Amino acid sequence: MQLPTSLSLVLPLALAAFTLAASGSPQAAAAARDEKLPAGSIAKKDWGEVDGKPVYLWTLRNGKGLEAEITNYGTIVVSLKVPDRQSVAADVVLGRPTVKDYVERTQYFGCTAGRCANRIAGGKFKIDGQEFTLATNNGANHLHGGVKGFDKVVWSGEGAMTDNGPQVTFTYRSVDGEEGYPGNVDVKVVYTLTQMNELVVNMSATTDKATCVNLAHHSYWNLAGHDAGSVLGHMLQIPAKRYTPVDASLITTGEIAEVANTPLDFTMMKEIGKDFAKMPATKDDPGGYDHNYVLDQAPKGMGGMWLSAILHDPKSGRTMEVWSNQPGIQFYTGNFLDGIPGKNGAVYQKNGALCLETQAFPDSINKQGKPGWPNVVLKPGETYRHNMVHRFTAAGK
Repeated sequence: MQLPTSLSLVLPLALAAFTLAASGSPQAAAAARDEKLPAGSIAKKDWGEVDGKPVYLWTLRNGKGLEAEITNYGTIVVSLKVPDRQSVAADVVLGRPTVKDYVERTQYFGCTAGRCANRIAGGKFKIDGQEFTLATNNGANHLHGGVKGFDKVVWSGEGAMTDNGPQVTFTYRSVDGEEGYPGNVDVKVVYTLTQMNELVVNMSATTDKATCVNLAHHSYWNLAGHDAGSVLGHMLQIPAKRYTPVDASLITTGEIAEVANTPLDFTMMKEIGKDFAKMPATKDDPGGYDHNYVLDQAPKGMGGMWLSAILHDPKSGRTMEVWSNQPGIQFYTGNFLDGIPGKNGAVYQKNGALCLETQAFPDSINKQGKPGWPNVVLKPGETYRHNMVHRFTAAGK
C-alpha cells in the first residue's frame, strides 16, 4: 500500500513542527516556560559492572509522556516509551534485559557506534600518505569501531535537568592506537528529552592527531512496540534521490546512484514491505534493506539540520521524524536479527525492527576526494559535531 502523500505535502508540516520545537533553541525553551509545562525528571540507579567499572542506568521523563532509560555502557538507549494515538505508551526500541546480556551480545542496540560507524574496506585507510590498519570484525572489513568499539566500553556519565528537559551527558577518551586508530580522541554524547516529545542526540569529538571520526546512533526502532513483530507494515519516507551502491561484502563502490525506478526509492511515503521481495538474500546477506542514502538536505530547520526520515506505524498512529546535520542515513531492516532474546521475554526475529542511522557515507575515509563524498578526517584544532533530533507524534488514521 502506498499512501497518496508526496514529499511536497509532508515536508511543510514536518518543517513547521520542527521550527517550533527545534532542540536547544531559545524559542522552544521560552515557550515551555511560558506554558508552564511539566519540567520532567531524571533518576539514576546502579546497573552492574563491566571491566571493573560501575555501570548506571538513568531514567529520563519529560513530563509529556516520553520516558527513556539510558546507560553509560556504550551510551545505550535501553528503552524509550512513546505514547500512541490513545496516549498509551509502549517501548519502541529493541534492547537486552541486563548489562551482562549487552556484554554477551549487543547487536549494537541503541548504542553510539564509533570511532567510525559502518564498514571500512579491508580495515585499512590512509591519512597524509600514512596507512593505518584497524581491527577487522566483519569478515575482512572493519565494522562500527572494531572488536571493542564505543558500544562496548564504559563511559563517564552525568545527568542534569536543563531548560530543555532532562539530560544525560557521556564522555569517553579513545586512546591513541585503540582498535588501530591514530590519535587520542575525546568524545561527548548528550541525550535530551524535550517537552516537545523529542529525543535529541548531540555528539562531538576532538583529537590530538589527524584521524577518522564518523559516529552514529544505532537504535533499532519498532513504533508498534519492541515486541510487536515485523516492521514491514511501517510507512517510511526518506528525502533522498540518491544512494551509495555496495559490493557483495557491503562495501560502498564509490558510485552515487539514483534511487528512481529501484526498490530503494522512498522519496514518497510507502510501506516498507512493498518492494521488500525485490531485495533477496545473497551468500553473505540474508536480504532486505541495508543501504546508505544521500540526503537531499532539504528542508532545513533550526540549528542547520535537515529532514532525514519520517517513519509511521499505521496501527498505533506513532510517527517519528528524524532531523540531522549529516549527509547520509543508513536504512537497515534488522536483517541479521535471528531470535535474539530481548527485554521482558521478547524474542527479536528478522525484520522485527529497523535502524535509521544518520552518518557520513560508509567507507568515506577510502573515498576522500571523490565528487560528492564527505570528509571524515578530523584534525587537531577541529571539532566533529553530529546533531540529530527524533521527534514523536501520534495521530488518528
